[in-house]
Amino acid sequence: MAVYINDTCINCGACIDECPVEANVDEDDNPTDEDIYHVYADKCVECVGYFDPPACAEACPTEGCIGWSDCADGATCMENRGEAGEPVIE
Repeated sequence: MAVYINDTCINCGACIDECPVEANVDEDDNPTDEDIYHVYADKCVECVGYFDPPACAEACPTEGCIGWSDCADGATCMENRGEAGEPVIE
């Protein structure tokens, strides 16, 4: 399970401060070497048991910056999640 951050990211830090499991990292720790923030899919819990909707998307000031990725087989994904590629919050 996970959300992802797309290239409209403005590197503001709002998502990092809100993530309850520290799955979001800044551009310096982005393993893809992109100049945007990154969500570690293996750490992201889509805020299940914490928030609804995911706190990072709620805090993000950039519309559509944080989207849904595919729900991994066997993962507990948010019930009301959108399709892969759709923004978490529009």
